Amino acid sequence: MSGRVLVLGSLNVDVVTRVHRHPAPGETVLGDGLQRFAGGKGGNQAVAASAAGAHVTFAGAVGSDDAGAAYRRRLADLGIDVAALVTVDGPSGHALVQVDEGGENSIVVIPGANAAVNDAEGSPAMRAVAELAPGDVLLMQLEVPLTTVAAAARLAAQRGARVVINAAPFAELPAETIAVADPLIVNESEAALLARSGVRPGSLLVTAGSGGSTWGELHVPAEVVAPDQVRDTTGAGDAYCGAFAAALARGAGAEEAMRAASHAGAEAVRRIGAQPHPELD
Repeated sequence: MSGRVLVLGSLNVDVVTRVHRHPAPGETVLGDGLQRFAGGKGGNQAVAASAAGAHVTFAGAVGSDDAGAAYRRRLADLGIDVAALVTVDGPSGHALVQVDEGGENSIVVIPGANAAVNDAEGSPAMRAVAELAPGDVLLMQLEVPLTTVAAAARLAAQRGARVVINAAPFAELPAETIAVADPLIVNESEAALLARSGVRPGSLLVTAGSGGSTWGELHVPAEVVAPDQVRDTTGAGDAYCGAFAAALARGAGAEEAMRAASHAGAEAVRRIGAQPHPELD
């Protein structure tokens, strides 16, 4: 029987413009258009896991603004359980995204409501974690308070669930949190920061874009995407993580899960936005 995927993480409204090239410090460049997309690492990964066939529950927070209400409707319409998604006074999280002609992006994140995702006993997020069972997967990122990530990881491990942490954006986590991650997922830049911290995870998966991904001794090549098919790299890593968690929840082995994740990442770079059909009403 397949397990469930609980994504505890962030929801952001991505405000996106396209640029000829990214500006140097102190420089101004012109943007082409302005679009509003559903984003945030938590939301992106939840949508990817759902698209990969997993039964997904989302735990997090949106603001009391129109964007928060639209995002809640979006997740529910996609079949994601939003019972643990709370609404707090104030703005939802936002991200300011620039995408250049080669599809590379630069992003500034404003946490907004994501900062309210807490580890208080009885909070919706922690109640959702407490309902996990062996065979379930808890998938987290680092766009919500690290204390919440640590507490959720500890509780999920006690419940016998598998803990998968995408250490992005990179921050130093307690050693006991890293110890229960199976795996800790980082890209090459984050892997370098992790190495400098002196922490050596027992289970580490490193993604390298077109260079594929490596988990322990296992290396899986990336699915090839022609350069002229790359439209936007925003969310490719999130698509990888979400599909990977979905595969683990259905009982896939390491290589099968990594190949499914690689395919999802390759599909993500072929579209605009971090999620399929990402426009927010």
